[in-house]
Amino acid sequence: MEHRIIELETRLAFQEIALEELNAALIGQQTQLDALEKECTRLAHLLAENLAPRDADRP
Repeated sequence: MEHRIIELETRLAFQEIALEELNAALIGQQTQLDALEKECTRLAHLLAENLAPRDADRP
């Protein structure tokens, strides 16, 4: 019985470590996603500015 409890505690400890690692990876990916979304928005605005007709471009 004691052996089974020790085995369960060991498994729980490994699962807690794995959960912490997955959480850290998820936070890192969310940070990257936020940065990419911000860059896409910036590029979309830049593209819109470059494609918009300008008064100076008109004859």
